[in-house]
Amino acid sequence: MLPSAGVYYFPWEINNSVPEGKALRTFGRLCCYDLATSTALLTAQHSSAQYQVCVDTKFVEPFQAHVGSRYMVLGEAEHREGEGLVVKARILTCVEGMNVPLLEQAIQEQRKYFNERQEQMGNRMS
Repeated sequence: MLPSAGVYYFPWEINNSVPEGKALRTFGRLCCYDLATSTALLTAQHSSAQYQVCVDTKFVEPFQAHVGSRYMVLGEAEHREGEGLVVKARILTCVEGMNVPLLEQAIQEQRKYFNERQEQMGNRMS
């Protein structure tokens, strides 16, 4: 059985309320990478705040880490003691040059579409 496609989360939406094992997608700028611990830190700016997403890279190594470049990650949420939520990466792709505002708009449109479709299906069941 294939894993789910992964719901898009903005980096500022990722917190301990994301269920354990939930497939998710997110993005950010690679701030640091530690090969010894297989961890990477993605950052993103939203309004006036800086957000960080910790990524476990064990399943995607070796990879060419370009600190300062944008990355998109697909993986599962894992809650770790003392670290909070960590994304266990299944795919970690450099997307340098990606238009972030356009991606954010596309995610919002996708959410709107899925919500409308869910409402229509709910109305058919009633």
